[in-house]
Amino acid sequence: MKSRQFIGIIMALTAACFWGLSGTIGQYLFAQKGVDTTWLTAIRMIFAGVLLLTLAVAKYRPQLAGLFSRPRKVIRLVTFAVAGLMFCQYTYFTAIRYSNSATGTALQYLGQALILIVACCQERRLPRLREEIALVLAIGGVFLLATHGDPGNLALTPQGLFWGLISAVALMLYTLLPGSLIEEYGSIPVIGSAMLLGGLILGVTARVWETPVTLDSGALAGVIYIIVLGTAIPYTLYLQSVCWIGGVKASMFACVETVSAALATFFWLGTPLASMDWVAFGMILAMGLLLAWKGPASPPLKAAESSE
Repeated sequence: MKSRQFIGIIMALTAACFWGLSGTIGQYLFAQKGVDTTWLTAIRMIFAGVLLLTLAVAKYRPQLAGLFSRPRKVIRLVTFAVAGLMFCQYTYFTAIRYSNSATGTALQYLGQALILIVACCQERRLPRLREEIALVLAIGGVFLLATHGDPGNLALTPQGLFWGLISAVALMLYTLLPGSLIEEYGSIPVIGSAMLLGGLILGVTARVWETPVTLDSGALAGVIYIIVLGTAIPYTLYLQSVCWIGGVKASMFACVETVSAALATFFWLGTPLASMDWVAFGMILAMGLLLAWKGPASPPLKAAESSE
């Protein structure tokens, strides 16, 4: 049992590191290879969805068949795929494009604070002390990221701040929209189906086949990483860790994603980060740990018990 707990922790940490690095690779593709955000989002979702659905067909065929046998569930799945997953993926990459991987990841994690606010409204209660501290940390983290402590100076581009905050809203929607679907049919069938549906809808709507994309070996390797090691594999690792160590512990270890994104952005891409940025990342990480410790708030898919 102890060995299973240890392996589950390693799985959650590995998934978080893979996710953090995928955001940094996204930044590399946008800034240095000229890859289009919409194209990358659609391609990521389509191919990752195919990989996850292949696993679902092999291991969860009855759940997958049940999911598509009820029209109301299909409507809910499509809503989740578009307003939840597709919206979450697109806004996250767009936030990275206009800022950097570390900042985009940190801002998206603020969705946990929004989930808390929604939960308090639903339960008609005020936040508890630990939750109040987490909300203060979230507000303080955004303030430092946006201004570096000087209210008269905007340290982020307006687009970076806007899309980062929108990605936090998207994270909240992604967490809340599936409702009982994941509990009833399992994470991999639901997430795999939503990935493929959302990717196809985005791809067709944006006509991504008309987007000019030139992939050299470095860019192609980056795209493959985002699909396989940045999406399909870490989702599978994280979901297995939830089974072995529980959703609360798994979501706490998944908060390492903010750290891995910051370190990869700074050391690999050489993106300059101010001291106030690091303080803000620490505050947002502390917020995530506090909320995960209490339970339900986790990033999407990464928290597919909500992340990612």
